[in-house]
Amino acid sequence: SRRFVSLSEAQRRIYRRIQEKTEQRLFEIQASGGDKGRMTAELWTELLRLRQTTAEPRILDPDLPREASSKAEGLLEIIEEVQADRGRMLVFSQFTQTLKWLREDLAEEGVAHLYLDGATRNRQDLVDQFNRDDSIPVFLLSLKAGGTGLNLTGANTVVHYDPWWNPAAEAQATDRAHRIGQKRKVQSIKLIGSETVEEKVLQMQDEKRRLLGQLFEGSPEQSSVMDLETIAELVKS
Repeated sequence: SRRFVSLSEAQRRIYRRIQEKTEQRLFEIQASGGDKGRMTAELWTELLRLRQTTAEPRILDPDLPREASSKAEGLLEIIEEVQADRGRMLVFSQFTQTLKWLREDLAEEGVAHLYLDGATRNRQDLVDQFNRDDSIPVFLLSLKAGGTGLNLTGANTVVHYDPWWNPAAEAQATDRAHRIGQKRKVQSIKLIGSETVEEKVLQMQDEKRRLLGQLFEGSPEQSSVMDLETIAELVKS
């Protein structure tokens, strides 16, 4: 299922500021006949900032209160719902910086949780602990580190905190909770920022799936000039 959250006022201000700057820069480069490779790299960086603003504005402005992060507030509501049914959940994000803010939020709320990203050494120990210990309701995971090779049958809910541009990779992460021995139905929830680049990507996924995969799973240097049109479409208001 999809849950749409509206950006907070603070988020909306940051988002709009980045968007206006990017549109102005796009206009300047196009007007001067600038090289498309450089334009693609610049826009890729601004697109990353728009994604971060939507997922977790405190990455860009650490002084913001938690209430400024619509998704953090939305996640806490989902955690309450899942805990009310004695459920347990995996929370995936592409940004380790986002997960670190969520760790602080959960600690502040007294919600027991585990955390795993690319730097985690004792991966299997954490997986075993989560599967064995019903008193831990939440496992925060970076998508790249936790999306493959882990058998997380302790969860019955999977939350994708920010949408993954490659639906196959997202499905693979959800499958961590669909393993042999899992008898309960597993629900998958995507948190989407309304009227943001995230919503645009969902609309684009079917028609431009191959392009999106190339664009987001590479780097600015690898992004081809043909991606320029797609990036421009995403960053424009």
